[in-house]
Amino acid sequence: MADASKANPPGVERLGYLGLGLMGAPMTRRLLKAGYQVSVWNRSEGKLAPLVAEGARRAITPRDVLANSDIVFMCVTDAAAVEEVIFGADGLAAAPGAGKLVVDFSSIHPDAARDLAARLNSANGAGLIDAPVSGGTKGAEEGTLAIMAGGDADDIQRVRPYVLAMARRFTHMGPTGAGQTTKLCNQVIVGCAMAVLAEATRLAVNAGIDANRLPEALSGGFADSIPLQLFVPRMAQGIHSPPLGHIATMLKDLDTVADVAQATSTPVPMAALAGQIFRLAKAARGADADALEIYKLSAAER
Repeated sequence: MADASKANPPGVERLGYLGLGLMGAPMTRRLLKAGYQVSVWNRSEGKLAPLVAEGARRAITPRDVLANSDIVFMCVTDAAAVEEVIFGADGLAAAPGAGKLVVDFSSIHPDAARDLAARLNSANGAGLIDAPVSGGTKGAEEGTLAIMAGGDADDIQRVRPYVLAMARRFTHMGPTGAGQTTKLCNQVIVGCAMAVLAEATRLAVNAGIDANRLPEALSGGFADSIPLQLFVPRMAQGIHSPPLGHIATMLKDLDTVADVAQATSTPVPMAALAGQIFRLAKAARGADADALEIYKLSAAER
């Protein structure tokens, strides 16, 4: 367990992390390996112990995390979970927040991000940056995530050195909510790519060629991409554990795309189709199944 008396060097801020799931745990580990003091909290206690053993400080409530941190990072499931962590009993809003920042890596509706930021600032003076991530668990483990942020420019610069301990790229996209809108654009591309790559992989298998060689064969051509190189072998070999992301998470994001598209009169036929495919996958494979199991919709596989 970390020495509770140990403090960061002058000029280095105290950090906190809330939500130690598929993304949060490896991101917290990168902060610890970079030498930062990190207070941690998670709804289920079982996920705390490994990180405490690696040097993190256990916090009893989200309120305690903000009380003992200058910058708090969080990554939870959805807007309802963000609401609970911030405004629930002993949430972040219950701690003094003047001069402090909350960086939310969760993927939620842009309107929810704007509402939460305004309410948190009104409640205790803390600022909020919406900063959803892309790159999956592999990116979280390797520190190669792409993070897109909405918020005040000075706040973005203040958190940048700490975020770059967890990510390769941290881009300020505009005011509060802009990070979430950018993530929706990302999910249009990734969700559609998963659906298209599932089709290509199935076509290869059904036509009798080795789908595992598609990434090699198409490397450097117009079809090449990180999703091609990463997703196709996992689909072809049935590698779904640990999941790169859950079906329910992708479906949530594509449903948000549809909502924002309607509000902005934006046609999104491909994203809408991908959303329906993931809805079928949720019914067939389960909400917590790996998103790449959409490949299994096209054949009677178990």
